[in-house]
Amino acid sequence: MQAVITFRQFSFRYKNQSEPTLKNIHLEIARGEKIWIAGPSGSGKSTLAHCINGLIPFSYGGEMSGQLLLDGQDASGMTIFERSRRIGTILQNPDAQFVGQTVGEDVAFQLENEAAPYDVMKTAVSSALELVGMQAYEAQGPHELSGGQKQQVALAGVLSTQADILLFDEPLANLDPASGAKAMRLIDEIHRNQGKTVILIEHRVEDVLLEHIDRVVVMNEGEIAAIGTPDELLAAGILPRYGLRQPLYLEALSHAGLPLSGFTDLSHPESLKPTEDGSEPQGPPILSESQLRDRLEAWSTSVLPAGRGSLGEPLLELRGVSFAYEPGMNAVADVTLTVRSGETVALLGSNGAGKSTLSGLITGLHKPGSGEICLRGEVINGWSIRRRGEEIGYVMQHPHHMLTQHMVRDEIRIGLVARGVPEPEREQRTEEALQICGLYPYRNWPVSALSFGQKKRLSIAAILALQPKLMILDEPTAGQDYRHYTEFMEFINRLSGEGMAFLFITHDMHLALEYADRAAVMSEGRVIAEDAVARILADGGITSRANLRETSLARFARAQGLVSPSRFVEAFIAAEKKVKRA
Repeated sequence: MQAVITFRQFSFRYKNQSEPTLKNIHLEIARGEKIWIAGPSGSGKSTLAHCINGLIPFSYGGEMSGQLLLDGQDASGMTIFERSRRIGTILQNPDAQFVGQTVGEDVAFQLENEAAPYDVMKTAVSSALELVGMQAYEAQGPHELSGGQKQQVALAGVLSTQADILLFDEPLANLDPASGAKAMRLIDEIHRNQGKTVILIEHRVEDVLLEHIDRVVVMNEGEIAAIGTPDELLAAGILPRYGLRQPLYLEALSHAGLPLSGFTDLSHPESLKPTEDGSEPQGPPILSESQLRDRLEAWSTSVLPAGRGSLGEPLLELRGVSFAYEPGMNAVADVTLTVRSGETVALLGSNGAGKSTLSGLITGLHKPGSGEICLRGEVINGWSIRRRGEEIGYVMQHPHHMLTQHMVRDEIRIGLVARGVPEPEREQRTEEALQICGLYPYRNWPVSALSFGQKKRLSIAAILALQPKLMILDEPTAGQDYRHYTEFMEFINRLSGEGMAFLFITHDMHLALEYADRAAVMSEGRVIAEDAVARILADGGITSRANLRETSLARFARAQGLVSPSRFVEAFIAAEKKVKRA
């Protein structure tokens, strides 16, 4: 099949950097392929994408060598306009690419630039919005939409241009699990029905593998480390070797002493099955279904659930808290919730469930219409944002809403300076926070040169350095590779052991499973469930009502006919914690 994108001995070095970010890239992407580009933060994934869509060299300067061909033509001779007609890009943060005052205006933007006739433009916009299920929102402002709806509008915008190549840069970073699954289905439908070439850059391994992927390109330190089908790379254990996590059900098999080489269809928990015996044609499976079920049952009952440490006194208490942006329409309704010293609570729910509004009430950005918010037993409804900030740290979902300094080190120091922390301690806290969040090598870099994941870690480091009593993290793992995610989550786990409390607002079910003492689930502004995370994520009624998605561990356990999917999930959590403590 004809290659639509070809890299030949291609290298790129950003201006003012001594080492190249991309090194000797050899890659061909065929027309109509669906490619997943994976790898740790800083591996060169986004730089490769910027070379394809033209942001390099038109927005980011530097020195390149080798060849990049688009449809067999040298891309270096193409203008950014020519690139944009061939390649549609959907960014991590859709807010950054909205230009119209309404959804319809935004989708029509490029058609207007091309001076398309009004009737042609109207038909194209309507068709694109219908394809992504957003036709009813044509007159609405794009910034009024949920995260999932914004992604759908951004996709409609590139579909209206008829670009042959669709490039998605972390499309799932801000989506709840159910919306993420819907986005992957939509991308897959467009790929299959319209023959588009699709390139995905994404850290959420299990979500990407929900739909068919032709090939995975694994990058590491600016080079291509591996290329293969998903099953080939999963069976070989390639992903964890380069900072990505295997799907949880595959890790559970390993914990149970079952090697992955004994199974096929590794990409999907419901269809995974034992390999056939190769000693005879069409031989029986190495393990029968009943043998596999018995092995998994024996393992899950033999692992003792991880015990919860002793928790301190109530630190934060919400008592019947309600809030409305407009009279009669509560965004938060009668919420009662307690977070104790040393406790980690995951706040789960779909986009628009009220999680971020609740964090705004806790930090003082909003004033409750009714109810009380207490800190160590004292009602703080009347406290200023500044006073609350001395004890409650808040890391926003989007790092660009928080980062204000030019240099990485200065971003950590500015809060310490404002608090009057003495210079020697200021320097110590700055270096500690940078080390914890994996940013010490970049301490003298400009903030603008960091990737999205690195900027997210910088925003967390800046608050960690202030040592609050309670820390609210809004999507702390968005855009993070597994190695960095594990490093700073293990540090946060140690801080909770010293008495700091954490409230995670997250769509990352893995984070909730492994690091939260319990979860509170929100739907339509209300807390509809509080329990251990494993039990919540194995309860189809709760996950369906809250627009969550059952963890792959529970789906795998159910597909294998295990008696208690939640017990299987709890066994996995206990096994993981044992490995981390070793």
